[in-house]
Amino acid sequence: MKFPPHAAGRGSGRGSVLIIVLWVAFGLVSLAIYFANSSSLELRAADNRVASLEAQQAIEGAARYLSNALAGVTEPGIPPDSTTFKVEAVPVGDARFWFIGQPLDEEDDDEVTWGLVDEGSKLNLNTANTNMLQRLPRMTAELAAAIKDWRDTDSDVTEGGAEDEIYGRLNPPYRCKNAPFESIEELHLVYGFTYEILHDEDTNLNGVMDPNENDEDAAPPRDNHDGKLDRGVLAYVTVHSKVSNLRTNGDPKINIGTVDERALRGLMTEAGITAERVQQVLQVFSTNSPPPGNSNSSVLQFYIRSGLKAEEFQLFENDISVSTNTVVEGLVNVNTATATVLACLPGLDTNDMAATLVATRIGTDTQNSIAWVKDALDPQVAEQVGPFITGRSYVYTADIAALGHHGRGYQRVKFIFDTTEGGAKIRQRQDLTHLGWALGQNARQQIAESLNER
Repeated sequence: MKFPPHAAGRGSGRGSVLIIVLWVAFGLVSLAIYFANSSSLELRAADNRVASLEAQQAIEGAARYLSNALAGVTEPGIPPDSTTFKVEAVPVGDARFWFIGQPLDEEDDDEVTWGLVDEGSKLNLNTANTNMLQRLPRMTAELAAAIKDWRDTDSDVTEGGAEDEIYGRLNPPYRCKNAPFESIEELHLVYGFTYEILHDEDTNLNGVMDPNENDEDAAPPRDNHDGKLDRGVLAYVTVHSKVSNLRTNGDPKINIGTVDERALRGLMTEAGITAERVQQVLQVFSTNSPPPGNSNSSVLQFYIRSGLKAEEFQLFENDISVSTNTVVEGLVNVNTATATVLACLPGLDTNDMAATLVATRIGTDTQNSIAWVKDALDPQVAEQVGPFITGRSYVYTADIAALGHHGRGYQRVKFIFDTTEGGAKIRQRQDLTHLGWALGQNARQQIAESLNER
């Protein structure tokens, strides 16, 4: 049967309209899906930005928390009470923060250490001599000389060092500073130093071996895949180490560099030592004191030659000094320094001797004192190292990492807190977020587990 021509035309027209409608519907659905996905991505991005802001505010809160804790210590030169001061996964609303510390020794690199970093546990770039500097890992005599030339005020080239003539040949050229270091990051500018020397395998400066730091060449950095973290120079140096030379009442410490017997007698009596015992101590010290014209080179030397008992010495140890300056820079805290740093000091120029000293310290209640060093070393060695050590610290690094809600928005900022003038002042602030994740694998697993439990 044949249909009229006009009937066939109407059927074809209806088919075309249906196809157009289907295409329009498909286009509208595609647009809806596109905008839905865009909205979802924008929502996720906004959520991540909120988490990042939460982490940033958590870091600000952590800095205030630490500032108050440092201002509230009962005695100058000691850190906040570790039993009450929280350092790991501390909640601030939906965010959390961590204080990233440093391992007590170079082999403790499996898990991140939590806590403050004592700047007194490091070697000061502005006060250490070249012999001390070149004993650091990855250092050479030439690099130590370059440090000396960078910080001194003259243009004379130390043997193996570098002054303007060398820096002028670089691309781009610049001049030797010829002034003290203001931060350890300046080492990037000192001739001869490379990223590998400064960081070695610890690229994110967290003191723990992360997976990419033990995979040889699979991912940066380039490492030797030996299961042991090799840390660069930056882990062992500072420019901030200093101790206050004032007593708790604000008066200058008693200078025992040139012994004032009257002042020393008054100080010991004030500390609660009996008059009879004070007289005995002064007699022993007079017998063992340096020859006329010489002076005590350190507080430790005074203690060794005085015949004082440790508990007696600790009563006024923080009230005596061999300096008249308001602060003393560059002393190494023998109670917190690693064997690597201690081995840089005169008299402790072998790793075995420094390691033995650290082992003795671990088994001793040091009480922020240097008295225990007397029994840990030969008298000659103890007197040799005495001028370079202290038992207390007044400057700390707070390396703070934080996460916002749902473990997102990772942020990390390093602060330098100085307590030498009372209270706690921030001397440096540096954003380290770009170095990547620094909380270790255990923290990552704990965060994932906590999210799964929700």
